[in-house]
Amino acid sequence: MTTELRVLRASEWDDWFEAVELAFGGLPESAEEREFDRAITDPARSLGVWDEDQCVGTATAFAFRLSVPGGAVVPAAGVSLVSVATTHRRRGILTGMMRRQLHDVREWGEPLALLTASEPAIYGRFGYGAATQQLSAEIDTARVRLEVPAGTDGVRLRFAKPAAARDACETVYARNVPARPGMLARRPHWDRLPLLDPESDREGASPLRCVLAERGGDVVGYARFSFKPAGADGTVVLRDLEALDPAAYAALWRFLFDMDLTSKIRMRNRPTDDAWQHLVSDIRRCDVRLRDSLYVRLVGLGEALEARAYLAPVDVVFEVSDPLCPWNEGRWRLTGDAKGGAACKRTDEAADLALSVRELGAAYLGGVSLAALAAAGRVRELRPGALAEASVAFGSTTVPWLSHAF
Repeated sequence: MTTELRVLRASEWDDWFEAVELAFGGLPESAEEREFDRAITDPARSLGVWDEDQCVGTATAFAFRLSVPGGAVVPAAGVSLVSVATTHRRRGILTGMMRRQLHDVREWGEPLALLTASEPAIYGRFGYGAATQQLSAEIDTARVRLEVPAGTDGVRLRFAKPAAARDACETVYARNVPARPGMLARRPHWDRLPLLDPESDREGASPLRCVLAERGGDVVGYARFSFKPAGADGTVVLRDLEALDPAAYAALWRFLFDMDLTSKIRMRNRPTDDAWQHLVSDIRRCDVRLRDSLYVRLVGLGEALEARAYLAPVDVVFEVSDPLCPWNEGRWRLTGDAKGGAACKRTDEAADLALSVRELGAAYLGGVSLAALAAAGRVRELRPGALAEASVAFGSTTVPWLSHAF
């Protein structure tokens, strides 16, 4: 049996997307979600595998810009909607799409590829490293108190319709993007994502709500959430929260704690260093959990490593293996620091550290230590002291975090 791998034609989108839905359980999306997915999908950046007139493989790569340590926002391909029909497994279809896609990303001039993995075991062999985590929690607000900083009472809060407040919220979000690695600068249409609210996804909760934090007439923060009633023990389901300063941040959290007829706040995706953990009286009653989130893959190794800043001076030679992207293979000398920029060039000098591109992807945003990867046997130190030097330099003062899936 032969199959054809090619770029998606616009006229094929419905059949292509139905193949995606079938691979992810077969439940059709709401009309609202389907229209959004159509708007964000660029056929020219999408691949389909066809067996005669049947679509049996799918993948796309959104054109994103990702924040990296130092505040730069770097072009990146957001890999998504990857599927292979169950009828066509073990025929090399996924490998063919991943290989073709990486070559396309290089042609587009994007040094990074990103994805969130429905099955984490799949993508390591394609050079993707788990670079960020996300925090979920359920706070027992009936038994946990909140201690807020000075200035919190000076923040004004008001309800707003989520659609009407979109521009104000997006302004706050955009100001926070450079401050935290791993965040995505909004591209056209993507500002609609936080407002998607199909009833089928609410699990008995209310429609989406929004509260704005203001100071001097300016919006300095927002929270979007829903309310799941259960008598006097309802649950606040937090969708997202951003603020520009500690007082606005604390005011929004105090509002969530104080909502009538609730005894819980539930959240699914927050930064692992989220500051509310230092405002609560009893972290043990918050049921904090962590899981993998963003996977990063260096496609243009030199350009990617030059795009970010480094916490401390670094001068190290990497011996990199990357069989899928042979242009990354070999030795690279990285020099840089926090202020003077960085350079990463090919070299014939002796290697200081040996690793694969997967480990560089995991460490790239500063959330995973090269020393920890070395302890797992995935990085080899060839020059004494090089591991400590590189591990410190690759760190980030702010934990990286992907604020929304794609």
